[in-house]
Amino acid sequence: MTDVAKAAAVSHQTVSRVLNGHPNVRPATRDRVLAAIEELGYRPNLAARALASGRSNQLGLVTMNTMLLGPIATLYAVEQAARSAGYSVSVTSVRSIDRHSLSESVARLVQQSVAGVIIIAPVASRDSALDALPPELPAVVVEADPNSAISAVTVDSQFGAVLATRHLLELGHKTVFHISGPRDWIEAQQRILGWRRTLEQAGAQVPEVILGDWSAQAGYDAGQVLAGLPEATAVFAANDNTALGLLRALSEQGRSVPGEISVVGFDDIAEAGFFTPPLTSIRQDFSEMGRRSVELLLRQVETGARSAEHITLAPEMVLRESTAPPR
Repeated sequence: MTDVAKAAAVSHQTVSRVLNGHPNVRPATRDRVLAAIEELGYRPNLAARALASGRSNQLGLVTMNTMLLGPIATLYAVEQAARSAGYSVSVTSVRSIDRHSLSESVARLVQQSVAGVIIIAPVASRDSALDALPPELPAVVVEADPNSAISAVTVDSQFGAVLATRHLLELGHKTVFHISGPRDWIEAQQRILGWRRTLEQAGAQVPEVILGDWSAQAGYDAGQVLAGLPEATAVFAANDNTALGLLRALSEQGRSVPGEISVVGFDDIAEAGFFTPPLTSIRQDFSEMGRRSVELLLRQVETGARSAEHITLAPEMVLRESTAPPR
């Protein structure tokens, strides 16, 4: 750092402020310091910084043992955001979210002297398990209950469901059927709530929820039933995998999409535009979720106090060719 300061003609403290993203540095000075860092090939010694500050440069992350898109995409986003902030991430996964499992996972991370933890486990059983967190440990939860006393970053799944359902109603469909996610997932609960409220506010009939499990198989099974219902002209699937299975079943049963049945998914996975037909979906920004989670956690690390700040991210609709007015 002394070499960088000399090359940039600034003080050692100014280099430190630039490295730590301090706002009170003039843009021209910041650019000069960054140029010197690049020229000299300087890289911060994270171990030395931890010793000097008394604070670890490692964050802990607890996630469910799953290959579902949401938790996995959020995990990668958190890791990238942490690395950009100069932190490494230690990950531990749990098979089930209960007080014992969560407490055990957090204890392992605390033994590694992590500066704080991010918990990616969007199931309802998690909320009671959060009581096991050490009160002094900075923590952020992804997809938390709005009343949670722990800081959280959440995508507004209820609003996403409103967008999907309203879009289908505005096209002229009399009602919208819904294939949900598992009932114990907070996101699934919020999507059911947004779908039902939108139908009720429009004075439309509210069909019975078709319970799914985020899988293409669940969508396929539901599609076998929906294909035989003349009144089913519009379907909101809780995620794109479910929508994929639904599209396959409808095709096999000779029901054209969107000619006879319109379909909307949720997540806007990378392959959504290559479905047959390309899928209209609700997009979540997982990169932003990861970035904001790390940002929220590091604010607690800097202040040394846990907060209960909640950040809600709005999803957006991506229109493609799987929706159209009813015949």
